[in-house]
Amino acid sequence: MTSLEDRVREGDPDRYVATLVAPKFARERLWTLYAFNLEISRAPWVTREPMIAEMRLQFWTDTLDEIAAGAEPRAHDVAEPLARVWNSAKLPASLGHAMIAARRWDIYRTPFSDDHTLLNHLDATSGNLMWLSAMALGAGPEAEATVRDMGLASGLANWFRAVPELQARGCPALPDDSDEAIAALARTGLLRHARSRKSHAQLPASAHPALLAGWQTRAVLKRAARDPAAVREGRLLHSEFRRRGGLLLHALRQSW
Repeated sequence: MTSLEDRVREGDPDRYVATLVAPKFARERLWTLYAFNLEISRAPWVTREPMIAEMRLQFWTDTLDEIAAGAEPRAHDVAEPLARVWNSAKLPASLGHAMIAARRWDIYRTPFSDDHTLLNHLDATSGNLMWLSAMALGAGPEAEATVRDMGLASGLANWFRAVPELQARGCPALPDDSDEAIAALARTGLLRHARSRKSHAQLPASAHPALLAGWQTRAVLKRAARDPAAVREGRLLHSEFRRRGGLLLHALRQSW
């Protein structure tokens, strides 16, 4: 049986690294939610059959419904700990359902009609995951806007990083992949990132590790705004040494 830590370390290394500076209690909750995210994000990619992908997503829809109903959790490496975290933190099932519904894009890959449609998709995936993570670590309703701004900005940064792979798989990753359109999207992300940092006082210290998942966001979006071709060509990341050093600095400053 693969542990949650191993699942996240292997499947989501950037989020995993961010959890290493968190207290043990926070790490375990974050690993659980990140493992759930991995399960639903992988579902559409492990098969070419839409019906099978839909069935995999339906498994998690049913799992969340059962958790919300107080039923015994399914015998699954992720479902059982997910039920404990979900119930303990009183997380709303609707957010998990929205994350699952958004993953149907990966099955059918319908082109995004405009930037607004893409940003809504990122809010439903990255935004909901970060908000669930923050709530699991003690964030209250007053922090939602702060967390969602960061969730969307980090989701956009991660999306930009994934563009070459998505395009190689035949996915219409961007509504417009021109330099001007990419730069404009990056600036939108930077504005949301700046707004989140400005309102950081709304977030309790216990929930800071949830937002550290976006520790590379500003650097990635700044480069995308300055050099849009780097998005198409997969040239957005800095060296490993600089990346890890940046995470440590964010952790020490309790910022993101």
